[in-house]
Amino acid sequence: KPLHQLTPSKPTVIIIDGLDEWGKPMEQYRLLKCLQEHLNKIKWIRIIVTSRPYSEIERAMINHNQVQSFDLTTTYTAQDDIGIFLEERFTQLGNDRVSKNHIAGLVSKADGLFIWATTAMEFIESGFDIVANIQDILDLGNNSMTSTAYSPDGQYVVSGSHDETVRIWNAQTGLQVGEPLNGHTSSITSVAYSPDGQYVVSGSWDKTVRIWNAQTGLQVGEPLKGHTWWVNSVAYSPDGQYVTVRIWNAQTGLQAGEPLRGHTDKVTSVAYSSDGQYVVSSSWDHTVRIWNAQTGLQGRGPLKGHTHYVFSVAYSPSGQHVVSSSGDHTIRIWNAQTGLQVGEPLKGHTKGVTSVAYSPNGQYVVSGSSDETVRIWNAQTGLQVQEPLKGHTQWVNSVAYSPNGQYVVSGSHDKTVRIWNAQTGLQVGDPLKGHTSGVTSVAYSPDSQYVVSGSWDDTVRIWNAQTGLQVGKPLKAHIQMVTSVAYSPDSQYVVSGSYDKTVRIWNTQTGLQVGEPLKGHTHWVTSVAYSPDGQYVVSGSYDDTVRIWNAQTGLQVGRPLKGHTDWVTSVAYSPGAQNVVSGSHDKTVRIWNAQTGLWAGFTSVVYSPSGQYVV
Repeated sequence: KPLHQLTPSKPTVIIIDGLDEWGKPMEQYRLLKCLQEHLNKIKWIRIIVTSRPYSEIERAMINHNQVQSFDLTTTYTAQDDIGIFLEERFTQLGNDRVSKNHIAGLVSKADGLFIWATTAMEFIESGFDIVANIQDILDLGNNSMTSTAYSPDGQYVVSGSHDETVRIWNAQTGLQVGEPLNGHTSSITSVAYSPDGQYVVSGSWDKTVRIWNAQTGLQVGEPLKGHTWWVNSVAYSPDGQYVTVRIWNAQTGLQAGEPLRGHTDKVTSVAYSSDGQYVVSSSWDHTVRIWNAQTGLQGRGPLKGHTHYVFSVAYSPSGQHVVSSSGDHTIRIWNAQTGLQVGEPLKGHTKGVTSVAYSPNGQYVVSGSSDETVRIWNAQTGLQVQEPLKGHTQWVNSVAYSPNGQYVVSGSHDKTVRIWNAQTGLQVGDPLKGHTSGVTSVAYSPDSQYVVSGSWDDTVRIWNAQTGLQVGKPLKAHIQMVTSVAYSPDSQYVVSGSYDKTVRIWNTQTGLQVGEPLKGHTHWVTSVAYSPDGQYVVSGSYDDTVRIWNAQTGLQVGRPLKGHTDWVTSVAYSPGAQNVVSGSHDKTVRIWNAQTGLWAGFTSVVYSPSGQYVV
């Protein structure tokens, strides 16, 4: 009736876009019937309807003499448009390393789907190395491993993979412990052991975090939901009670308090102070922020100085300082109490700095960069301790100190793991070779005897840190990239998170997977961590949720911790295990009560050693 009453001066076009996605079939039928009955009565109206070529819709319209049908589904045309779209986006990014072969590969992967191309670009633009992200996408389907971690006792390794599973491996034999931990519905991005080694936590692209019993492989409780995008990173609080990114109660799965809001762009990394009182977070907004883990309040204004994305942050063991690394090629050290920068920026890298870590005694900082080097810095003077540690032939993805502080381990896209003498800067032995694709994550066992690595090749590998020899066979089970690995506190298990949406726990002695994969996440798991007591695992995912898992049973503890509205990139437990902190692309940090699962707020967090603070 309203249309009949109109007397427009010009012809009118009405567009009904995506009819096939609107309402129920009966409602679609009624709309089409109405259009048929009135098309010839309102001469000045033209109607354009877009829809997938569903037979019911075609039958309802095709025989009408005033209907013209145009097929817009030819893959060739869509591919051309996708190619133009990608070329324009890369031109805007100003990256001259993107080749025509890269674009052609992405167009082929898109298979005529614009939604795939736009989603792929979201991922490509989210990292510090665009070309590396492109290659990662082109490698998808190879079931690469995304994350690995040692159990605290060094006996097991846990891995996460693109195959949506988490697997536990015996670190001595390389054999999988039990069945894969299934539950995630997308790639796992991060895995971690609880401090006591009893649980594994995983994060996934399915937006959930899951906790698994490391002994049985069963999921502890329901998936931790709340994230609205991929979970990138998960970690247990030191006491095993909390998991981070948002902060979740590891026992109840409830979020602790409100989200920690302040960042104006995606949160990339979070960490707790050693006493658990504070959490530090970094973001694409070029800032670092410190939060009171109890109140959720920001202690001081943003720590400003970086001129590009901040990729990584870490607390010093004393909790007095925070170190950050950025795409601006610099490392900065901040006074955690005053928020003031300590000295000048640490300059030397010629490309973005991807990873930073403090030495156990807090006197040194190690950094890895896209410039293919590892560098060690004096945390007091800001001076480089020796010449750059050179050997890698592609960008360095991950660096870590051995617990005894004598060595540094690095993993690179050149498919190798390298161990360096932290005092002399010399490489210890030959590169650790075996991975058939880039190494995404490396970690030392708590006793400094072993190193675990995760890779795009879907495997987790354990290496003897003294001899450089691989211990047993690769830990295989993930069917996609492993994004995160972590040891349980007793070193007996490793937890892994993967793009395959699962978290897996591995026996480091046998190499066997412990129980079934921890499933529940519906997107990639990005980060995993053990609770300090080893009883639980926390995971973060691109499904926007954090999940806590019983590391013994593999069962999810409570419901998913929901609240984030975008990917969860980082999770961690508070030292007392009371809370979990999480960081997300939704620009918030959330703290969750690990017992109740109630929300405390935040997007990316890390507990201080005492468990009193979260950043």
